[in-house]
Amino acid sequence: MRKIDALLSEYGQSHQNATNKTIHWICVPLIFFSLVCLLWSIPAGPPAGEAGPLADLFSGPLAPFANWATLLLLITLMYYLALSPPLFVGMLLFSVLCLLGAWGLERSGIAPLWLIALLIFVVAWIGQFWGHKIEGKKPSFLKDVQFLLIGPAWLMHFLFKKAGIGY
Repeated sequence: MRKIDALLSEYGQSHQNATNKTIHWICVPLIFFSLVCLLWSIPAGPPAGEAGPLADLFSGPLAPFANWATLLLLITLMYYLALSPPLFVGMLLFSVLCLLGAWGLERSGIAPLWLIALLIFVVAWIGQFWGHKIEGKKPSFLKDVQFLLIGPAWLMHFLFKKAGIGY
């Protein structure tokens, strides 16, 4: 059995209840997105106009993406690549959407990005724990922290199955 199959199977054991699954379809992507936004909010170097440690990653119109969110997503995506190249592609697309969402929210000026992200993060985790209370089982990440990254892949694998794409 491939490692990804074993991880998805083990993760699925504590996600059998239909309500908990529905909550996860909402909250897992929101948590992932909120983490991207929180990481985006961490200053990547000196004040605007000066070169910082991440300034050389991108230039021109891609310069806003030279930040901690992009860097840590690249590292995270390597984990997904090692588990499953098709799931890597799906997570890459979702990660790009999250980065674009963070960039758009920051530019909107509605509120500080970190504040929006923190609110989403807290509400989504409340939802997750409520779902697990309904399920009657502890969240998988309490057993193994890597399940924090398996949650999004678990959802992605369902999308792949529905589309007839092997993972």
